[in-house]
Amino acid sequence: MEHERAITAQEIAALTGGRLIAPGSGEVRVVAVAPIDRAGPDDLSFLASSKYLPYFQRSRAGVVLCKEEFAAAPGGPAVRIVVPDTHAALLAVLPVLYPPPVWQPGVHPTAVIGRGATWQDPVVIGPHVAAGCALADGVQVGDDVELFPRVTVYSGTEIGNRVILHAGAVLGSDGFGYVPSTRGELPRKIPQVGRCLIGDDVEIGANTTVDRGSVDDTVIGPGTKIDNLVQVAHNVRIGARCLIAAMVGIAGSTHVGDDVFLAGQVGLADHLTIGSRVRVTVQGGVIGDIPDGAIVSGYPARSHREYLRAQAALYRLAKIVDDLEALVRRDRDA
Repeated sequence: MEHERAITAQEIAALTGGRLIAPGSGEVRVVAVAPIDRAGPDDLSFLASSKYLPYFQRSRAGVVLCKEEFAAAPGGPAVRIVVPDTHAALLAVLPVLYPPPVWQPGVHPTAVIGRGATWQDPVVIGPHVAAGCALADGVQVGDDVELFPRVTVYSGTEIGNRVILHAGAVLGSDGFGYVPSTRGELPRKIPQVGRCLIGDDVEIGANTTVDRGSVDDTVIGPGTKIDNLVQVAHNVRIGARCLIAAMVGIAGSTHVGDDVFLAGQVGLADHLTIGSRVRVTVQGGVIGDIPDGAIVSGYPARSHREYLRAQAALYRLAKIVDDLEALVRRDRDA
């Protein structure tokens, strides 16, 4: 990615509201961002955790964003900018070093768009609708929406403003709805007639699928961010500002509250209610409702603290079994 210009340490401090350490270093310039172990003299890096201190002490980075606790850390780059949150500070700097492309409004003549598809100007629809994207009849698209190659949007889908859909995402496909056979016949497909509603400021990752509703609507709330390879089934409702990591599966008609975090490979069973501010850790399997603010782990998912205590008890049990076996051998040999 090309950069329009370099940026000085003093400018970075101003952008982030940080405190520049090392007097006279304000004119040090960087042109890119790099991790602490690979950064060079022209790079901005960051130190967010003590576990990266060994890399920091050997780093050649030109400027480092760091927390207050590392401001006087020995060794490492001298030019440091102290900020409360290094990742939040990066958000202020990255658009300057990596400016987003400028859109040229218009619809390319090779674009193929279904009848009744609507949008609000200004809009950019590129050649062949952004390299093979497909918008079916009646799709509605808001302002400032970005579709990467091979996005497919079925009829009955409405997309809000400032939405990003990454390559291969599929919105509004039929949900998995069948009446099972009882006499050896084929399962009968239930018509899927609901909508797929995507709120404002949503980002959906590559090869993620969001099914349309069966008779209700499938809804993704505003500000929610969904990673790659996620499956959202029919009639699911996800609240605002949720973070859903890769390979999560949410079964039909489950409702997820606001500000929920689902870590990688979490599975939610159908017809559940997941409260707001819930955290489900990696590979958690949820088969029951979860109240607001809970943190759960394991399968079946339970309180994170309870899960850790159970795991610790299980490890201690192995030692107890060893002791019991030793007693049995001693009694047998006596």
